[in-house]
Amino acid sequence: MGLCRITSTSLAMPALFDNCTSRAIETAALGTTPAFSLMAQAGAQVAQLALAMAPHARHIWVAAGPGNNGGDGLVAATALHRVGKQVHLTRLGHAKQAPADAQRALTQALTAGVVIAAEPPSTQPDLVIDALLGLGQSRPPEGTLAELIRSVNAAQAPVLAVDLPTGLCADTGRALGEQMVRADATLALLTLKPGLFTGHGRDAAGQVWWSDLGLSVAPDSGATALLTGPTDVQGVLPARAHASHKGRHGDLWVIGGAPGMGGAAVLAGRAGLAAGAGRVFLGMLESHTTGPDPAQPELMHRPTAQWRSGAVFEQATVVCGCGGSDAVRRHLPMVLHQAARLVLDADALNAVAADPMLMQALQARGRRGQPTVLTPHPLEAARLAGLETSTVQANRLAVAQQLADQFGAVLVLKGSGTVVAAPGELPALNPSGNARLATAGTGDVLAGWLGGLWTQQAEGPNSARAVARAAVWLHGHAAELDGRGSSPMRLRLPMLASQLIANMVQASEALA
Repeated sequence: MGLCRITSTSLAMPALFDNCTSRAIETAALGTTPAFSLMAQAGAQVAQLALAMAPHARHIWVAAGPGNNGGDGLVAATALHRVGKQVHLTRLGHAKQAPADAQRALTQALTAGVVIAAEPPSTQPDLVIDALLGLGQSRPPEGTLAELIRSVNAAQAPVLAVDLPTGLCADTGRALGEQMVRADATLALLTLKPGLFTGHGRDAAGQVWWSDLGLSVAPDSGATALLTGPTDVQGVLPARAHASHKGRHGDLWVIGGAPGMGGAAVLAGRAGLAAGAGRVFLGMLESHTTGPDPAQPELMHRPTAQWRSGAVFEQATVVCGCGGSDAVRRHLPMVLHQAARLVLDADALNAVAADPMLMQALQARGRRGQPTVLTPHPLEAARLAGLETSTVQANRLAVAQQLADQFGAVLVLKGSGTVVAAPGELPALNPSGNARLATAGTGDVLAGWLGGLWTQQAEGPNSARAVARAAVWLHGHAAELDGRGSSPMRLRLPMLASQLIANMVQASEALA
């Protein structure tokens, strides 16, 4: 396989492998291939992508580290030099201490006439290749390495990172220290690492490319996580028979909308309708908001007296917590016990985190096999786990899996690289979406759409997980589209939640 561009719309999403497993795969590959062949291929593909990124570049700066990642950079520098590029090579470390393949790459570079300098170039490069550290990095960059990272980020030129941006944790996507390369593109070699797709990873890596270096690595080789994609949506979009009616597409109840927060519940309800729920009922906690929504008269408002017993939830999907404030707390025991399917969001999650009895009720729900999806943002997840938010963000995959196992529920940890975890299953990372989702109401839309899609599914052991993966991917993808739902959106302005719903509809129609 040659270079493969990983986008949110890729139909075949490869598995992700952590540092330890990637090293094991690399070691096994080195034992079955001729010496230097993997490094030669890796360096050649780095050079190929560099030329594609900046075809008219004349001056290319390669910052190479002391290990095999630096060796890949040396091979690329030699290849670029041979096609007439002015290559400025800065290398860290002593040659005699380098691995054998990296020593061979250094000898080839010197023989070809590549000049090695101790400092970054004094003139502005047209392209920078970051080959400082790959899988070997585990500590905050310091000293000369930190200074080189500063110089790379200050170069005002496109940056191509080899395997990983220097300063990024391969497993978690956290910045290892204050200095981290911010690349325009990253070429992952042999395996894709989860840190490229969550936490700081997406900002640091830029556009991710991948080469398996001609070796097929299957998910059963010890994958850490999977990537969501459009096939997740296609797998759960229901076919609607001509003879069907609204009763066949399920009932969705949205419980929320405390005083001053009615918009959150309305947005969730609108999203549920748009996702295809047969009927959507709003159980508003704001007592005076009981009339129809002028912009969405299909939503059916129900006063508290009509649902407080919970009997109406026994055959329904319930989204609880959108704009719930403290008022949602008193209804949670009934909701947790009686909802056939339950999406807990926002203030409902905060209430559970603050009340040991509610936490026990949520765990009991999981033991009874009642399907539940939890949709926390990092602060809400930290409250549920009894951790600091920074700890959650430093290891998003592990915390999401911990909470999924603890509550026997599907856990959607929102944020850059949303994680979807389920007990006993590989977690999934979502590559779609962008910062346009960082605005009020988009989380309510996700919860409502997830609930509306779920109402239409036949119950099964993995239906909640499948619906969560689909809703998360579609939610992110909709933010990548313009108002027509077709073209890439490059504006820096946030997306209004109401527009997000419209984009999700159009994106769904395109995949149906």
